[in-house]
Amino acid sequence: MGEEKTGLSTGDDGVVRCFWAGDDPLYRHYHDAEWGRPVADDRRLFEKICLEGFQSGLSWLTILKKRENFREAFANFEFERVAAFGDGDVERLLGNAGIVRHRGKIVSTINNARRAREMADEAGSLAAWFWRFEPQPHQRPERVDYPTLVANPKTDVSTRISKELKKRGWSFVGPTTIYAFMQAMGLVDDHIEGCACRESVEAERLLFKRPR
Repeated sequence: MGEEKTGLSTGDDGVVRCFWAGDDPLYRHYHDAEWGRPVADDRRLFEKICLEGFQSGLSWLTILKKRENFREAFANFEFERVAAFGDGDVERLLGNAGIVRHRGKIVSTINNARRAREMADEAGSLAAWFWRFEPQPHQRPERVDYPTLVANPKTDVSTRISKELKKRGWSFVGPTTIYAFMQAMGLVDDHIEGCACRESVEAERLLFKRPR
């Protein structure tokens, strides 16, 4: 069966990966080394949820290629520092050609940093807050295949997280954005059955110590 049926593709290196990894070396490395591997680091979690917001309407590869520029522009996504940004920083960022210059998304990132600080104070860490929403086995598909993923760009859990975040004043955190965040940060493993990375990601998730 072809890629359109299985959701898998074989690279010129002979490795079978999820279809979206494509041929770009940067994207392949992201797929192999990062995507789906569980994360408990607050800085990385905050970075990812912000970059998912910037990605809206664009390809993730576009954002990935600019990620180092984003890190430099947004104080390495240390939310305590970003929370202190003001109007002058917004104008500075709007003049930065190395990032996505969208006023609404820039303002949202600063707002979300302030909300993240509040949430970390309340829950002990962002990781503790997000990981409490990790789906239980009965909330997951029996088999992760291409048709299942295509049919479910968001889930009941991502919708619930989205609603909770919006209640707390976060923005650019719709259910589809949140599900992409969950996939990337390892709250779920959506490497398609047959992908070379699925087994190692499952092993990491098994050994991962959930933050409390």
